[in-house]
Amino acid sequence: MATNLILGVVLLLCLAAVAWPFLFYPLILRALPTVAEAPVEGPKPSASLLFCAYNEAAAMPEKLANLAMLRARHPELAILAFDDGSSDGTGDLIAAQDDMVTLVRGPGRSGKAYGMKQLAARARGDVLIFTDANVLLDADAIDNLLARYADPQVGGVLGSLHYIGAEDSATASVGSLYWRIEEKLKDEESRTGNVLGADGSIFSIRRSLYPDFPDSVLDDLTVSMAVVFAGKRLVKAKDVIARERLVTARKDEYRRKVRIAARAWHTHAHLRPQLRRMAAVDRFKYASRKIVRWFGGLFILVGAIAAGALAMRVSPALYLAGALGVALVLWIGVRAKSGPFAALVDVMIAYAATLQGVAKAMTGRTVTVWNPAQSR
Repeated sequence: MATNLILGVVLLLCLAAVAWPFLFYPLILRALPTVAEAPVEGPKPSASLLFCAYNEAAAMPEKLANLAMLRARHPELAILAFDDGSSDGTGDLIAAQDDMVTLVRGPGRSGKAYGMKQLAARARGDVLIFTDANVLLDADAIDNLLARYADPQVGGVLGSLHYIGAEDSATASVGSLYWRIEEKLKDEESRTGNVLGADGSIFSIRRSLYPDFPDSVLDDLTVSMAVVFAGKRLVKAKDVIARERLVTARKDEYRRKVRIAARAWHTHAHLRPQLRRMAAVDRFKYASRKIVRWFGGLFILVGAIAAGALAMRVSPALYLAGALGVALVLWIGVRAKSGPFAALVDVMIAYAATLQGVAKAMTGRTVTVWNPAQSR
Protein backbone atom coordinates (compact mmCIF):
# COMPACT_ATOMS: atom_id res chain seq x y z
CA MET A 1 0.00 0.00 0.00
CA ALA A 2 2.81 2.40 0.92
CA THR A 3 4.56 1.64 -2.38
CA ASN A 4 1.39 2.37 -4.33
CA LEU A 5 1.05 5.68 -2.49
CA ILE A 6 4.64 6.65 -3.27
CA LEU A 7 4.20 5.76 -6.93
CA GLY A 8 0.97 7.76 -7.06
CA VAL A 9 2.62 10.80 -5.50
CA VAL A 10 5.55 10.58 -7.93
CA LEU A 11 3.14 10.35 -10.85
CA LEU A 12 1.13 13.38 -9.66
CA LEU A 13 4.28 15.43 -9.05
CA CYS A 14 5.54 14.64 -12.54
CA LEU A 15 2.20 15.59 -14.08
CA ALA A 16 2.22 18.85 -12.11
CA ALA A 17 5.80 19.62 -13.22
CA VAL A 18 4.94 19.05 -16.90
CA ALA A 19 1.84 21.24 -16.56
CA TRP A 20 3.59 23.94 -14.50
CA PRO A 21 4.90 26.20 -17.31
CA PHE A 22 1.64 26.02 -19.26
CA LEU A 23 -1.05 25.99 -16.55
CA PHE A 24 0.02 26.90 -13.03
CA TYR A 25 2.69 29.45 -13.91
CA PRO A 26 0.38 31.55 -16.17
CA LEU A 27 -2.26 31.58 -13.43
CA ILE A 28 0.28 32.87 -10.91
CA LEU A 29 1.49 35.54 -13.35
CA ARG A 30 -2.06 36.82 -13.81
CA ALA A 31 -2.34 37.31 -10.07
CA LEU A 32 0.76 39.52 -9.91
CA PRO A 33 0.34 43.33 -10.01
CA THR A 34 1.08 45.38 -13.12
CA VAL A 35 4.33 47.34 -13.22
CA ALA A 36 3.57 50.45 -15.28
CA GLU A 37 6.05 52.11 -17.60
CA ALA A 38 6.87 55.80 -17.12
CA PRO A 39 7.73 57.43 -20.47
CA VAL A 40 9.22 60.92 -20.52
CA GLU A 41 9.47 63.48 -23.32
CA GLY A 42 12.70 63.40 -25.30
CA PRO A 43 14.26 62.71 -28.69
CA LYS A 44 13.80 59.27 -30.21
CA PRO A 45 16.98 57.19 -29.92
CA SER A 46 18.98 56.23 -33.00
CA ALA A 47 19.09 52.54 -33.94
CA SER A 48 21.22 49.91 -35.67
CA LEU A 49 19.62 46.74 -37.04
CA LEU A 50 21.84 43.64 -36.90
CA PHE A 51 21.50 40.11 -38.29
CA CYS A 52 23.70 37.10 -39.06
CA ALA A 53 23.28 34.79 -42.03
CA TYR A 54 24.57 31.41 -43.16
CA ASN A 55 23.41 29.86 -46.44
CA GLU A 56 20.23 31.93 -46.55
CA ALA A 57 20.34 32.74 -50.28
CA ALA A 58 16.76 31.51 -50.73
CA ALA A 59 15.52 33.90 -48.04
CA MET A 60 17.65 36.89 -49.07
CA PRO A 61 15.49 38.45 -51.82
CA GLU A 62 12.50 38.75 -49.50
CA LYS A 63 14.72 39.77 -46.57
CA LEU A 64 16.48 42.50 -48.54
CA ALA A 65 13.15 43.81 -49.85
CA ASN A 66 11.90 43.98 -46.27
CA LEU A 67 15.03 45.85 -45.20
CA ALA A 68 14.61 48.28 -48.11
CA MET A 69 11.06 49.02 -46.94
CA LEU A 70 12.27 49.66 -43.37
CA ARG A 71 15.13 51.83 -44.60
CA ALA A 72 12.72 53.91 -46.73
CA ARG A 73 10.66 54.59 -43.60
CA HIS A 74 13.78 55.21 -41.50
CA PRO A 75 16.60 56.66 -43.65
CA GLU A 76 18.77 57.05 -40.54
CA LEU A 77 18.52 53.33 -39.66
CA ALA A 78 21.93 51.62 -39.88
CA ILE A 79 21.75 48.00 -41.06
CA LEU A 80 24.65 45.61 -40.49
CA ALA A 81 24.90 41.95 -41.52
CA PHE A 82 27.42 39.20 -40.74
CA ASP A 83 27.98 36.39 -43.24
CA ASP A 84 29.20 33.29 -41.41
CA GLY A 85 31.11 31.73 -44.30
CA SER A 86 28.11 31.00 -46.53
CA SER A 87 28.73 28.69 -49.49
CA ASP A 88 25.58 29.55 -51.46
CA GLY A 89 26.25 33.17 -52.33
CA THR A 90 24.37 34.72 -49.40
CA GLY A 91 27.19 37.16 -48.73
CA ASP A 92 27.32 38.26 -52.36
CA LEU A 93 23.58 38.97 -52.38
CA ILE A 94 23.94 41.16 -49.31
CA ALA A 95 27.10 42.84 -50.65
CA ALA A 96 25.19 43.87 -53.77
CA GLN A 97 23.08 46.10 -51.51
CA ASP A 98 26.07 47.89 -49.99
CA ASP A 99 24.27 51.24 -50.14
CA MET A 100 21.78 49.85 -47.64
CA VAL A 101 23.57 47.10 -45.67
CA THR A 102 27.07 47.09 -44.20
CA LEU A 103 28.36 43.55 -44.65
CA VAL A 104 30.95 41.94 -42.39
CA ARG A 105 32.32 38.65 -43.71
CA GLY A 106 33.49 36.10 -41.17
CA PRO A 107 36.68 34.04 -41.42
CA GLY A 108 34.63 30.86 -41.90
CA ARG A 109 32.18 29.09 -39.62
CA SER A 110 32.40 31.11 -36.41
CA GLY A 111 28.84 31.03 -35.10
CA LYS A 112 26.11 33.56 -34.46
CA ALA A 113 27.43 34.77 -31.11
CA TYR A 114 30.77 35.65 -32.67
CA GLY A 115 29.07 37.36 -35.59
CA MET A 116 26.73 39.43 -33.43
CA LYS A 117 29.66 40.61 -31.33
CA GLN A 118 31.44 41.79 -34.48
CA LEU A 119 28.36 43.73 -35.57
CA ALA A 120 27.68 45.21 -32.13
CA ALA A 121 31.26 46.47 -31.96
CA ARG A 122 30.74 48.36 -35.25
CA ALA A 123 27.21 49.64 -34.57
CA ARG A 124 26.73 53.23 -33.45
CA GLY A 125 22.99 53.40 -32.79
CA ASP A 126 21.74 54.17 -29.28
CA VAL A 127 19.61 51.02 -29.57
CA LEU A 128 20.77 47.72 -31.08
CA ILE A 129 17.98 45.78 -32.78
CA PHE A 130 18.66 42.06 -33.34
CA THR A 131 16.83 39.86 -35.82
CA ASP A 132 17.36 36.76 -37.95
CA ALA A 133 18.11 36.38 -41.64
CA ASN A 134 14.80 34.62 -42.35
CA VAL A 135 12.62 36.99 -40.31
CA LEU A 136 10.54 39.82 -41.79
CA LEU A 137 9.49 42.89 -39.79
CA ASP A 138 6.20 44.72 -40.16
CA ALA A 139 6.37 48.27 -41.49
CA ASP A 140 5.72 49.96 -38.14
CA ALA A 141 7.95 47.63 -36.09
CA ILE A 142 10.88 50.05 -35.71
CA ASP A 143 8.66 53.00 -34.72
CA ASN A 144 6.76 50.97 -32.14
CA LEU A 145 9.93 49.43 -30.73
CA LEU A 146 11.83 52.70 -30.28
CA ALA A 147 8.80 54.36 -28.69
CA ARG A 148 9.13 52.05 -25.67
CA TYR A 149 12.55 53.51 -24.90
CA ALA A 150 10.86 56.75 -23.81
CA ASP A 151 10.88 55.18 -20.34
CA PRO A 152 14.48 55.55 -19.08
CA GLN A 153 14.05 52.41 -16.98
CA VAL A 154 13.45 50.30 -20.08
CA GLY A 155 16.76 48.77 -21.12
CA GLY A 156 15.48 46.25 -23.65
CA VAL A 157 12.40 45.64 -25.80
CA LEU A 158 11.24 42.35 -27.34
CA GLY A 159 8.91 42.07 -30.28
CA SER A 160 6.20 39.52 -31.04
CA LEU A 161 6.97 36.65 -33.41
CA HIS A 162 4.13 35.46 -35.64
CA TYR A 163 4.79 32.15 -37.35
CA ILE A 164 3.70 31.41 -40.91
CA GLY A 165 2.69 27.95 -42.22
CA ALA A 166 1.12 26.35 -39.14
CA GLU A 167 -1.14 24.30 -41.42
CA ASP A 168 1.72 22.75 -43.40
CA SER A 169 2.36 19.78 -41.05
CA ALA A 170 1.70 18.46 -37.55
CA THR A 171 5.22 19.55 -36.61
CA ALA A 172 4.48 23.09 -37.76
CA SER A 173 1.10 23.07 -36.01
CA VAL A 174 2.61 22.02 -32.67
CA GLY A 175 5.40 24.57 -33.08
CA SER A 176 2.86 27.31 -33.74
CA LEU A 177 0.75 26.37 -30.70
CA TYR A 178 3.82 26.22 -28.47
CA TRP A 179 4.93 29.63 -29.65
CA ARG A 180 1.52 31.24 -29.12
CA ILE A 181 1.67 30.03 -25.51
CA GLU A 182 5.22 31.34 -25.21
CA GLU A 183 4.18 34.76 -26.52
CA LYS A 184 1.34 35.01 -23.99
CA LEU A 185 3.72 34.09 -21.16
CA LYS A 186 6.12 36.81 -22.26
CA ASP A 187 3.24 39.30 -22.39
CA GLU A 188 2.37 38.52 -18.77
CA GLU A 189 6.01 38.58 -17.68
CA SER A 190 6.38 42.00 -19.28
CA ARG A 191 3.24 43.32 -17.61
CA THR A 192 4.53 42.24 -14.21
CA GLY A 193 8.08 43.56 -14.56
CA ASN A 194 10.63 41.73 -16.69
CA VAL A 195 10.56 39.20 -19.47
CA LEU A 196 13.14 36.54 -18.61
CA GLY A 197 15.06 36.23 -21.87
CA ALA A 198 14.49 36.93 -25.55
CA ASP A 199 14.71 34.84 -28.69
CA GLY A 200 16.68 36.01 -31.71
CA SER A 201 13.79 36.78 -34.07
CA ILE A 202 13.30 40.35 -32.82
CA PHE A 203 14.64 42.03 -29.69
CA SER A 204 16.65 45.09 -28.80
CA ILE A 205 18.72 46.65 -26.03
CA ARG A 206 20.41 49.95 -25.30
CA ARG A 207 23.90 49.73 -26.78
CA SER A 208 25.43 50.80 -23.46
CA LEU A 209 24.18 47.56 -21.89
CA TYR A 210 25.69 45.16 -24.44
CA PRO A 211 27.74 42.59 -22.49
CA ASP A 212 30.88 40.61 -23.21
CA PHE A 213 30.40 36.84 -23.52
CA PRO A 214 32.00 33.70 -25.00
CA ASP A 215 31.13 32.52 -28.51
CA SER A 216 29.63 29.27 -27.19
CA VAL A 217 26.56 30.77 -25.49
CA LEU A 218 23.15 31.75 -26.87
CA ASP A 219 23.69 35.39 -27.71
CA ASP A 220 19.99 36.32 -27.61
CA LEU A 221 19.48 34.94 -24.08
CA THR A 222 22.82 36.31 -22.82
CA VAL A 223 22.38 39.79 -24.30
CA SER A 224 18.75 40.19 -23.25
CA MET A 225 19.41 38.98 -19.70
CA ALA A 226 22.16 41.62 -19.40
CA VAL A 227 19.33 44.16 -19.26
CA VAL A 228 17.82 42.52 -16.18
CA PHE A 229 21.23 42.10 -14.56
CA ALA A 230 21.83 45.84 -15.04
CA GLY A 231 18.69 46.66 -13.08
CA LYS A 232 16.74 47.87 -16.12
CA ARG A 233 13.45 46.53 -17.46
CA LEU A 234 13.19 44.01 -20.29
CA VAL A 235 9.71 44.45 -21.74
CA LYS A 236 7.72 43.05 -24.65
CA ALA A 237 5.88 45.10 -27.27
CA LYS A 238 2.87 43.33 -28.80
CA ASP A 239 2.80 45.80 -31.70
CA VAL A 240 6.40 45.09 -32.79
CA ILE A 241 5.66 42.18 -35.11
CA ALA A 242 8.13 39.86 -36.79
CA ARG A 243 7.15 37.01 -39.11
CA GLU A 244 8.94 33.72 -39.74
CA ARG A 245 8.10 30.50 -41.57
CA LEU A 246 7.80 27.39 -39.43
CA VAL A 247 9.93 24.27 -39.75
CA THR A 248 7.73 21.47 -41.12
CA ALA A 249 9.97 18.35 -40.98
CA ARG A 250 10.40 16.45 -37.72
CA LYS A 251 14.08 15.75 -38.27
CA ASP A 252 14.82 19.44 -38.83
CA GLU A 253 12.84 20.47 -35.75
CA TYR A 254 14.49 17.77 -33.63
CA ARG A 255 17.99 18.90 -34.58
CA ARG A 256 17.02 22.53 -33.99
CA LYS A 257 15.67 21.84 -30.51
CA VAL A 258 18.71 19.75 -29.52
CA ARG A 259 21.00 22.58 -30.61
CA ILE A 260 18.98 25.28 -28.85
CA ALA A 261 18.64 23.29 -25.63
CA ALA A 262 22.35 22.45 -25.50
CA ARG A 263 23.32 26.07 -25.94
CA ALA A 264 20.59 27.24 -23.52
CA TRP A 265 21.89 25.02 -20.72
CA HIS A 266 25.48 26.04 -21.49
CA THR A 267 24.34 29.67 -21.33
CA HIS A 268 22.51 29.01 -18.05
CA ALA A 269 25.76 27.71 -16.54
CA HIS A 270 27.59 30.82 -17.78
CA LEU A 271 24.94 33.16 -16.31
CA ARG A 272 24.38 31.29 -13.04
CA PRO A 273 26.28 33.72 -10.75
CA GLN A 274 24.22 36.66 -12.04
CA LEU A 275 20.97 34.71 -12.02
CA ARG A 276 21.40 34.08 -8.30
CA ARG A 277 21.53 37.84 -7.65
CA MET A 278 18.25 38.60 -9.42
CA ALA A 279 15.14 39.66 -7.53
CA ALA A 280 13.08 36.78 -6.14
CA VAL A 281 10.22 37.31 -8.60
CA ASP A 282 12.62 37.20 -11.55
CA ARG A 283 14.26 34.01 -10.25
CA PHE A 284 10.78 32.49 -9.97
CA LYS A 285 9.93 33.48 -13.54
CA TYR A 286 13.21 32.14 -14.91
CA ALA A 287 12.83 28.80 -13.15
CA SER A 288 9.19 28.43 -14.19
CA ARG A 289 9.53 29.28 -17.89
CA LYS A 290 12.96 27.82 -18.53
CA ILE A 291 14.39 25.33 -16.05
CA VAL A 292 11.17 23.38 -15.43
CA ARG A 293 10.53 23.18 -19.17
CA TRP A 294 14.07 22.02 -19.97
CA PHE A 295 13.51 18.96 -17.78
CA GLY A 296 9.97 18.26 -19.01
CA GLY A 297 11.18 15.15 -20.86
CA LEU A 298 12.65 13.77 -17.63
CA PHE A 299 9.38 14.39 -15.77
CA ILE A 300 7.47 12.57 -18.52
CA LEU A 301 9.88 9.62 -18.41
CA VAL A 302 9.77 9.30 -14.61
CA GLY A 303 6.00 9.74 -14.62
CA ALA A 304 5.60 7.03 -17.26
CA ILE A 305 7.75 4.62 -15.21
CA ALA A 306 5.73 5.40 -12.07
CA ALA A 307 2.45 4.93 -13.94
CA GLY A 308 3.62 1.62 -15.41
CA ALA A 309 4.82 0.34 -12.05
CA LEU A 310 1.57 1.37 -10.38
CA ALA A 311 -0.52 -0.28 -13.10
CA MET A 312 1.51 -3.49 -12.80
CA ARG A 313 0.96 -3.59 -9.04
CA VAL A 314 -2.77 -3.03 -9.45
CA SER A 315 -3.23 -5.50 -12.32
CA PRO A 316 -0.82 -6.96 -14.89
CA ALA A 317 -3.70 -6.89 -17.37
CA LEU A 318 -4.13 -3.15 -16.78
CA TYR A 319 -0.41 -2.63 -17.37
CA LEU A 320 -0.49 -4.65 -20.61
CA ALA A 321 -3.57 -2.81 -21.88
CA GLY A 322 -2.00 0.56 -21.07
CA ALA A 323 1.31 -0.33 -22.73
CA LEU A 324 -0.44 -1.56 -25.87
CA GLY A 325 -2.60 1.56 -25.95
CA VAL A 326 0.41 3.88 -25.70
CA ALA A 327 2.29 1.89 -28.34
CA LEU A 328 -0.70 2.07 -30.70
CA VAL A 329 -1.10 5.82 -30.26
CA LEU A 330 2.61 6.39 -30.90
CA TRP A 331 2.60 4.10 -33.95
CA ILE A 332 -0.37 5.95 -35.46
CA GLY A 333 1.19 9.32 -34.59
CA VAL A 334 4.52 8.50 -36.19
CA ARG A 335 2.84 7.45 -39.44
CA ALA A 336 0.32 10.30 -39.52
CA LYS A 337 1.12 13.68 -41.03
CA SER A 338 -1.65 15.53 -39.21
CA GLY A 339 -4.25 15.08 -36.51
CA PRO A 340 -4.13 14.73 -32.70
CA PHE A 341 -1.94 11.59 -32.61
CA ALA A 342 0.64 13.19 -34.90
CA ALA A 343 0.59 16.31 -32.72
CA LEU A 344 1.10 14.19 -29.59
CA VAL A 345 4.13 12.50 -31.14
CA ASP A 346 5.58 15.88 -32.08
CA VAL A 347 5.15 17.08 -28.50
CA MET A 348 7.00 14.00 -27.22
CA ILE A 349 9.73 14.50 -29.81
CA ALA A 350 10.15 18.12 -28.70
CA TYR A 351 10.53 17.08 -25.05
CA ALA A 352 12.98 14.33 -26.00
CA ALA A 353 15.09 16.70 -28.12
CA THR A 354 15.21 19.30 -25.37
CA LEU A 355 16.26 16.73 -22.79
CA GLN A 356 18.93 15.37 -25.12
CA GLY A 357 20.28 18.87 -25.67
CA VAL A 358 20.44 19.60 -21.93
CA ALA A 359 22.14 16.25 -21.28
CA LYS A 360 24.61 17.01 -24.06
CA ALA A 361 25.50 20.35 -22.49
CA MET A 362 25.84 18.80 -19.04
CA THR A 363 28.57 16.53 -20.39
CA GLY A 364 30.50 19.56 -21.59
CA ARG A 365 29.39 19.48 -25.22
CA THR A 366 27.61 22.34 -26.95
CA VAL A 367 26.95 23.71 -30.45
CA THR A 368 28.47 26.95 -31.73
CA VAL A 369 27.45 27.02 -35.40
CA TRP A 370 24.05 26.43 -37.00
CA ASN A 371 22.54 25.34 -40.30
CA PRO A 372 19.23 26.73 -41.56
CA ALA A 373 16.39 24.20 -41.67
CA GLN A 374 15.66 22.97 -45.19
CA SER A 375 11.94 22.46 -44.52
CA ARG A 376 10.98 26.06 -43.84
